[in-house]
Amino acid sequence: MAITKEDFIALSDACVLAIVGPSERYLAMVEGAFKVLVEMPGGGLIVSGDPRARLKAKSVIVALAELYDQGVDITEVDVRQLIEQPQASEGDTQPSPQNDSRGTVVMGRRGAIAAKTAGQSAYLKELADKDLVFALGPAGSGKTFLAVAHGVALLLKGRVDKLIITRPAVEAGERLGFLPGDLNEKIDPYLTPIWGALDDILGAQTLAKKRETKEIEVAPLAYMRGRTLSYAYVIIDEAQNTTRMQMKMILTRLGEGSKMVVTGDPSQIDLPNRNDSGLTHAMGLLGTLKGVGVAELTAEDIVRHELVARIVRAYDNEHKNAFGAAG
Repeated sequence: MAITKEDFIALSDACVLAIVGPSERYLAMVEGAFKVLVEMPGGGLIVSGDPRARLKAKSVIVALAELYDQGVDITEVDVRQLIEQPQASEGDTQPSPQNDSRGTVVMGRRGAIAAKTAGQSAYLKELADKDLVFALGPAGSGKTFLAVAHGVALLLKGRVDKLIITRPAVEAGERLGFLPGDLNEKIDPYLTPIWGALDDILGAQTLAKKRETKEIEVAPLAYMRGRTLSYAYVIIDEAQNTTRMQMKMILTRLGEGSKMVVTGDPSQIDLPNRNDSGLTHAMGLLGTLKGVGVAELTAEDIVRHELVARIVRAYDNEHKNAFGAAG
């Protein structure tokens, strides 16, 4: 088959490396999905194969190149999302990638951080527009990480004076009393995911400076009692494990010039009485109030290993089947 200029996509060498991925893994994903051959002659990529398949593969490659130009650190999730989204029709001259209008939240130490799915884009819009947002979703859907990234962006732009992240210290089948050390050492494991997200976004050196100046604070929920949180961006993480009284306490801490996001997964309640969850109660009570936003992420928004989405769906289906049988 003769290669025409239409089959060649001109790209910088750095962009090509980002698109093909480690050990050419991303390239293999595109070739396998569309049954095409993608070659690297230098100065870009050549796509050969069935005309319709070529068009689809080129649409994905162009979309990945656009992400690279925006400063996004391309991941396997980006490639998978673009492969699975509806592709351009044969008459289209410009591909319209789902991620094209998602916007950048903040520049992290490994590149731009932005939504990777339509659900995440809708979530970020709620964060931008509302002073209080409830975000529900399974593990890996980005509800906490994007909230942290949005909060960091507001802090770096000077729109808030502090970023405060809190979560309840509720055991998932374990007891705090059996852990070694004093209270702070016992609580520390519960806060590790938050520190990890902040380090991922800011880097260790900048994070240390922000902690030292008290611009960033991560603390257990109990430490919030009696405070008024003014000109702060407040994240309540793992909120499904707050009680109704705890939820009322933290929501009423909201002070002048502050914003708050409450994240959680109602399917992961670790309280002795699941009906006491402050998250589900607050959602029912406040979800329709003016100024309150609600974002519901699903298995389709999971950006961890592809298998995690399948695991979540399997558990969800089991729960639905059990509920149906019980009814």
